[in-house]
Amino acid sequence: MTGKRNFLLPGALVVGAFAVLIALGVWQLERKAWKDALIATLAQRISASPLPLREQWQKMVSGDEFRRVTVRGEFASVREARVFSGSAGLREDVKGPGYFAFAPLRLPDGAIVVVNRGYVDNRNPDAALKPIALPAQVLEIVGALRWPERPGWFVTPYSERQDLWFARDHRAMAAQYGWGEVAPFYVEMESPAPAGGVPRPGVLTVKLQSNHLGYALTWFGLAGVLVVVFGFWVRSRHRA
Repeated sequence: MTGKRNFLLPGALVVGAFAVLIALGVWQLERKAWKDALIATLAQRISASPLPLREQWQKMVSGDEFRRVTVRGEFASVREARVFSGSAGLREDVKGPGYFAFAPLRLPDGAIVVVNRGYVDNRNPDAALKPIALPAQVLEIVGALRWPERPGWFVTPYSERQDLWFARDHRAMAAQYGWGEVAPFYVEMESPAPAGGVPRPGVLTVKLQSNHLGYALTWFGLAGVLVVVFGFWVRSRHRA
């Protein structure tokens, strides 16, 4: 009886640890299914033909992010907003530090959509930097729909001294610069390219990776090792 009691606590601990490891493996398989579906969805949206934005305006929700759209309008003659970027995860052509130039586009009916006009290679943008001239003519813009991002816990979204943003929150930009009421989303511009090549718009690419199968196999493998080690331990105690 005493011998059985000696195995009771270790056995309970092993069963608990085994259950946790199996649960972690199953969770990673679920994450894999979610990530694979997300990658497929984003790839489909980024490669799809653009939709007229104004006609689809009321149907656009946060779940439509990265959907390609077309929008026609004219840039307002206002102060641009600069968003610092060390590199861009969705832009293969952006390799080093610089900033993205944001500006409000006024549509024929008066609505305003903020547009990320593209990337500017500049390691030290500050408040003294001369704004890039905005085109004076009406443009037919093609781009991808984006929603504002939340700044991280330890990230200051805006530096007044540098007049530089560190989070892509176009609504905060509109409030800071007096752009007026803007759409809840902004457009990541891919065309047309400006005459001087600056700022540089670009096509977004999906760079998400799905490594969850490897993680799942690791957890399942640890569960198997745990069982084998416990089996050897029980066998050695019986022989003792």
